[in-house]
Amino acid sequence: MVARSHFPADDEVAHEFRFFRVYKDGRIHMLMPTWETIPPFDDPATGVKSKDVTISTEPPVSVRIFLPKLQSPTQKLPLLFYIHGGGFSMMSAFSPPYHNYCAALAAEANFLVVSVEYGLFPTRPIPACYEDSWAALQWVTSHVNRNGPEQWLNEHADFEKVFIGGDSAGGNISHTLAFRVGTIGLPAGVKVVGVILVHPYFGGTEDDEMWLCMCPDNRGMDDPRMNPPVEDVGRLGCEKVLIFVAEKDHLNIVGKNYSEKLEKSGWKGSFELVENENEEHCFHIRYPNHDKAGELNRKLVSFLKQE
Repeated sequence: MVARSHFPADDEVAHEFRFFRVYKDGRIHMLMPTWETIPPFDDPATGVKSKDVTISTEPPVSVRIFLPKLQSPTQKLPLLFYIHGGGFSMMSAFSPPYHNYCAALAAEANFLVVSVEYGLFPTRPIPACYEDSWAALQWVTSHVNRNGPEQWLNEHADFEKVFIGGDSAGGNISHTLAFRVGTIGLPAGVKVVGVILVHPYFGGTEDDEMWLCMCPDNRGMDDPRMNPPVEDVGRLGCEKVLIFVAEKDHLNIVGKNYSEKLEKSGWKGSFELVENENEEHCFHIRYPNHDKAGELNRKLVSFLKQE
């Protein structure tokens, strides 16, 4: 499928979704605006440094790494592996909202943060987002023996304190990664302590048909990547989960459904569900200076620091 900006007005539309339109001849028109990206930089105000690392060129996968101000040259830091949102088709680890958010988390939690740049629909349909994110997590944790290609990870990552998190589509992908950790595993010496799902997407809303369209190899409405069964939820490879839902978000119900599945699954870890009252989907990314955004981030940082 080829993405294009404009088509003749008389072209017949097969499907109209929230983020894109599909024409009967298979062409796709993205409805949302493009987004800018910014290069990594060192922030003198917080002391957070950032850099980009290419993991592979085929498929194209890269990460942006954020290193907070160090107290000593040999300091080890817990690590947050972050997956941005954007409906599996938008945004970037390199866009200003996500760069700023990850840099702020690195500073506030005193964490090494690795933000993954994964493939997006329609250029790379689902399951590219899952496979790229898993490949990036495997690459990060391959540094556990201190002999990987990235110096910051070799010298400063505490691989016994790894967290996975993301918002919206990134929350969905975070679940899939946690399931793979629990069923496939990561290298010896790596411990995933917790997973954070912020306003996550799962099946059960009007967006389901859109996800199925973005995933040519889908398995229908019960595809476990979109609609994980209770038994999959019970096999998460972590000790604790923090789930945020927003009261005015149409995905509110699916986040709550996920927490109910956790409760029924027999999973041995602990979880907490936090509802952001009177708020919309991913308000903390769009309005980072909002008081409620500060509340969400303080709760998230507290979870990371295991307070």
